[in-house]
Amino acid sequence: MLPPTDPDQLPKDPVIPVPLPAPHKIVMLSAGGLATLLAALSMLGPFSIDAYLPAFPQIQANLAASPIEVQQTLTAYMLAFAGMVLWHGALSDAFGRRNVILVALVVFAIGTLGCAAASTVHYLWVFRIMQGVSAGAGVVVGRAIIRDLYSGAPAARLLSMVTMIFSIAPALAPVLGGWIVTWFDWRAIFLALFGYTVVLGWVCWKHLPETVPPGQRQPFNPRFLAQSYGAIFSSFLFDMKAGITALNFAGLFLYISAAPVLLPVHLGLGPSEFAWLFVPTVSGIFLGSMAANRMAGKQSFARQIWMGFGFMLSAVAFNVGYHLFQPPALPWTVLPMFFYTFGSSLIAPGATLLALDLFPHIRGTAASCQSFITTLLGAVVAGVISPALSHSVLALALGQAGFAVLALVLWLVARQYRRVRARQHG
Repeated sequence: MLPPTDPDQLPKDPVIPVPLPAPHKIVMLSAGGLATLLAALSMLGPFSIDAYLPAFPQIQANLAASPIEVQQTLTAYMLAFAGMVLWHGALSDAFGRRNVILVALVVFAIGTLGCAAASTVHYLWVFRIMQGVSAGAGVVVGRAIIRDLYSGAPAARLLSMVTMIFSIAPALAPVLGGWIVTWFDWRAIFLALFGYTVVLGWVCWKHLPETVPPGQRQPFNPRFLAQSYGAIFSSFLFDMKAGITALNFAGLFLYISAAPVLLPVHLGLGPSEFAWLFVPTVSGIFLGSMAANRMAGKQSFARQIWMGFGFMLSAVAFNVGYHLFQPPALPWTVLPMFFYTFGSSLIAPGATLLALDLFPHIRGTAASCQSFITTLLGAVVAGVISPALSHSVLALALGQAGFAVLALVLWLVARQYRRVRARQHG
């Protein structure tokens, strides 16, 4: 049953006008065009992760590497992503959103070209790290750009629209990667990603606005940064709300990172059949984001989050129950992912905006901290938890259930904390 009172009511703020200075004439985009561009920037992350998963056996054979060494190319990427994502927002608060994204695209393009040319798995690690330190700029800075321009229901709608468009990438990437590996080889995956990055950089140069005028930028010095990061990470409410999105993502990423074992070993699927996992997963993200977009302004964030947890907990309960008594089989092993991601997509816009609005003067830094928590947990999942649980589909189901339950606990604790503080100050 939904709670009778909601402390997290959806604000009805108007759109915030922001001056948009630029070093050259920029062709301004509509809200839909901006959402598409920001989603395309966010796609660099899933393209970098999912597209080359079907190529793991070929990379192992071509570079004479062990399975663990190939798996560590993903771990190296995730750790670099998590480390640098902590700084993208602070850099954009100090030097401008647009500048940070353009520089990140250049670094990402160089790293991607290096991956395509790598002669050993160790070189591949190095260039994957270059990809990792730059790929997160679009996700972090994109959220800050949305909140710079919009607030309340318009911000929630745009954020869910970005997620809808972005959700195409995790489904498309492994399918394209499987086709490319079948027709060409694993290096062609990185060459295709390089071409995508070049085109994306040109579009950003022509159309991406600057939403932080020079007069509104924050200093980039150790003292100010230490104070900012200290205030954010010491905020109990921020940690709880950022933890919700991180744990929900961890439950999803557990299956994504386990795909090279889950699909061929447990389900007997080939490299070109990875869509069995990714299509229901991404369909849930897309439709959940569409539902969140429609609910924006009509439902409170809290009510929307409760609905999301209803879908997620139902999905993990079925997943665990099925695999307790039945062997892995299609479609039952992958079907719960649709409902899990549908629920998590209902939760994400509200939890994200509630966390960012705790620090409106350093919104970019707050977005970095939020993404850092999510990505660091993702790196732990990819490097430790997924390899430990991949031997059994039931173990994976239990792991995902654990993440969903922990996210619910954080949500309940955050709500109780707000109530206590409201009584103390009321």
